[in-house]
Amino acid sequence: MILSLDESIGEVLDFLDSEGLSESSVVICMADNGHLFGEHGLIDMRHFYEESVKVPFLMKCPDLIGGGNVMDNMIQNIDVAPTILELAGIDKPEQMQGMSMLPLIKDEDVTWRDWIFDEYYWENSLPQTPTMHGVRTDRYKYIRYYGIWDTNEFYDLKKDPYEMNNLIASPEHQELIQQLSGEIYDLLENTDGMQIPLKRTG
Repeated sequence: MILSLDESIGEVLDFLDSEGLSESSVVICMADNGHLFGEHGLIDMRHFYEESVKVPFLMKCPDLIGGGNVMDNMIQNIDVAPTILELAGIDKPEQMQGMSMLPLIKDEDVTWRDWIFDEYYWENSLPQTPTMHGVRTDRYKYIRYYGIWDTNEFYDLKKDPYEMNNLIASPEHQELIQQLSGEIYDLLENTDGMQIPLKRTG
């Protein structure tokens, strides 16, 4: 798979070079999700663990982007379409979530999100993975499982990057856990995500 992907991308880049378009063309390469291969004792891609939620994201356009720049901002897949629309000079539809990354790419001073949201809803064909919602900041992650009697999860990614020590019962983190839980339901309510409906819980 990696070899065929490498060859296909190479063909696209070779074509752009041959047509004199490589300097002004925007090329985006990314994955749709990561995949667990035994991490946390799981084989799946639907969990909000770092191995499955983080994906490679590469952009190339010499006329627009300096070579070798790395962004540390918290971007999501919902930001890709708004970015492409802005590059094409098209206004983003009002109902479209996500933000254009173009200001970040141009290294402009812009207010950006300081947390990301994840949601997955139980599927009949994949009964082993429950409905879950999660919030990740640059340091902490809260995962809320819905509709099952199980333990939610909270991690300090700075001290525990592999998410091995669940701090959900840690007294010193309860205020932050409640705050992140509230942000999940606030976001769901503000984006018509409570139509299932979901009961707001702590």
